[in-house]
Amino acid sequence: MNFIVRKEENYSCIKVVRDRLDSFVSPELKAELVMLASNQEHNIILDLADCNYCDSSGLSAILVGNRLCEDSEGTFIICNLSQSVEKMIKLAMLDSILLIASNLEEAEKLLFNI
Repeated sequence: MNFIVRKEENYSCIKVVRDRLDSFVSPELKAELVMLASNQEHNIILDLADCNYCDSSGLSAILVGNRLCEDSEGTFIICNLSQSVEKMIKLAMLDSILLIASNLEEAEKLLFNI
């Protein structure tokens, strides 16, 4: 298993449990995001605490989650970024598009204050 999905009252949390968000993990993550959206899950937190690497397919999966939540007028937040993943997101200039929290607690606070 590449990630764990935990459903809370007002959001779902997907925790990637692999050290790489790459072309082997991203298709499964995209499918899970689409499934959550089709089940009327509007708010999603993506926890990348265990992830130390993200390639373009990983960024694509993150953008799919962001778009699905925006389309349903929900919120998509990523949290617990390693330095290398954060650097990749900044290089792709996605830090101006994505909601980023330093940890899960901060992500939950962001979600409830929006």
